[in-house]
Amino acid sequence: MYHLTIHTDFAAAHNLINYQGDCENLHGHNWKVEVTVAARELNNAGLGIDFKVLKRETKALLDRLDHKYLNDLVMFKDISPSSEHIAHYLFVELTSILNSDNVTVDRVNVWESDRACASYSRD
Repeated sequence: MYHLTIHTDFAAAHNLINYQGDCENLHGHNWKVEVTVAARELNNAGLGIDFKVLKRETKALLDRLDHKYLNDLVMFKDISPSSEHIAHYLFVELTSILNSDNVTVDRVNVWESDRACASYSRD
């Protein structure tokens, strides 16, 4: 199995719901996002998936979040826009776009700081 990973980022504000502490207040992060896909085979060019495709589709999703107040977005209307929920959202959306007979989204890591990361992955 081949694994391909891209790194990207976005900035946004949020506040955690049902959290008793400072993060319940409005605040922002410069999130870093890592997306890893797995490919069984390589194409004729020796690629599992073109990095351009992986970057383009991830950027399109992150554009929905970038410089937004996450709590106002429909995907987080009824849930706390935590790093865990952001990772899950990106994983599900990218899976619906990218998964094929050969390629599957394997893991999404969402870093809210240089020392704190949440991940969502396949079973």
